[in-house]
Amino acid sequence: MSGVARPAAVLFDIDETLVHTGGSGARSWAAAFDQIYGIPADIGAHSSAGETDPQVAEATFRAAIGRPPTRAELLALYARYLAHLADDIWVSKDYHVLPGVHETVGSLERAGVVVGLVSGAMEGAARTKLMPADLNRLFIFGAYGSDSPDRAELTRAAITKAGFLTGGLQAGDVYVVGDTPHDMEATLAVGAVPVGVATGHYPVEALREAGGVHVLESLEAPFPGV
Repeated sequence: MSGVARPAAVLFDIDETLVHTGGSGARSWAAAFDQIYGIPADIGAHSSAGETDPQVAEATFRAAIGRPPTRAELLALYARYLAHLADDIWVSKDYHVLPGVHETVGSLERAGVVVGLVSGAMEGAARTKLMPADLNRLFIFGAYGSDSPDRAELTRAAITKAGFLTGGLQAGDVYVVGDTPHDMEATLAVGAVPVGVATGHYPVEALREAGGVHVLESLEAPFPGV
C-alpha cells in the first residue's frame, strides 16, 4: 500500500483471523463443564468474540454455577478443555484456513517482517488450533491468554517478545491483525497499529469504528506497507 510504512513486526490473532475451527472451541468448553459439573454450558451466551480464555471461563462459570470459580476450579476446567480440544480439532468438519493466510504471511517474511501470534486463547489451545493446518511452523513466537487475561497486557507482552527478536522496536512499528473490536481496542491501548480483517463476526465498518487504522475484507487483500 503506497505511502504506508512497512511494519517491523506483525502479530496475528488466530480464531476467525487465521483459521475457522468449526466450533471446536465452543464444543470443548461445553464438554469441560459437562464432564466436571454435568452442565453443558454455552460460552457464546456468556462471552463475546475477542475475549481471552480466562475471561470466557470465568464468565461462563459464574453464569452456569452461580458463583465465582476458585483458581483450582479454573485449572481443572482448562485441563479438560484442552484435552477435548486436542481431539475435537482434528475431526471438526468445518475447520479451514481463511483465505490469503499463507500468501500474506509469506509476503511478510520475504519482506523481512517478524511474524508472531497474539491470541486470547491459552497457549496450548492456540497452538492446537493451528495444528491441522500445519500453521505453527510459520510463527516463531507469540503471547496468549495464559500470559494475561487482559488483551491489552498480552498484546504488550507480544510486542516485548518481538523486540527481543528484532533487537528493539517501538510499539508503533508493530501491526496487530484481528477480526474483533476487542482486538482493535487492545492494540490502540498499547500504541501499536490495529489492522482489522472482516473474516469473523464483525463487518469492515464495525472494525473501523473500533479504531482499525487499516481494515481489510480478508487477507487476500494487499497487506498495508508490504
